[in-house]
Amino acid sequence: RRFDAAINVDVTEFQTNLVPYPRIHFMLSSYAPVISAEKAYHEQLSVPEITNSVFEPSSMMAKCDPRHGKYMACCLMYRGDVVPKDVNAAVAAIKTKRTVQFVDWCPTGFKCGINYQPPTVVPGGDLAKVQRAVCMISNNTAVAEVFSRIDHKFDLMFAKRAFVHWYVGEGMEEGEFSEAREDLAALEKDYEEVGAEGVDEEDEGEGEDY
Repeated sequence: RRFDAAINVDVTEFQTNLVPYPRIHFMLSSYAPVISAEKAYHEQLSVPEITNSVFEPSSMMAKCDPRHGKYMACCLMYRGDVVPKDVNAAVAAIKTKRTVQFVDWCPTGFKCGINYQPPTVVPGGDLAKVQRAVCMISNNTAVAEVFSRIDHKFDLMFAKRAFVHWYVGEGMEEGEFSEAREDLAALEKDYEEVGAEGVDEEDEGEGEDY
């Protein structure tokens, strides 16, 4: 192993924990804290604070709102001055938040890793050197928002056959564009269905306390 750690997480474990179905394999990544040196000089964020922050839309590396979707799994990788007790407390608090929704058919599973090596930054860069940081890789149905935007932009350009001649000139067939578009539409539908699974059973059992 590269660094001393309380909980080591192997990269191959991510696939096992994050991908419930072969097609549902598009991950969201997020990072916290993303703060300037000036702000870090005045405050050092705690484990619960960076854990809350990493679930915010502003921390996501893709433009989509995870609050609009449901999580299937989360992997949290902490670096720096972090102890397992604080991580457990932070994760327990996240599980009670209404904004962080999990699919009904999957237990609210969090895979956590802790690496005691402090976060490194580029000297003179915009990111401040902090005592602790967290990176999250998650599988959330909200990633379908990204596909929807791609679909919309594609439809606008393909309606005008923009750039199509370049691809056809290189040997592609025009039908391949339609096939790819249909595949992406099917992928959006897959994510929608995955998020809706278990809702019917919930409606039937309405009024019962668990």
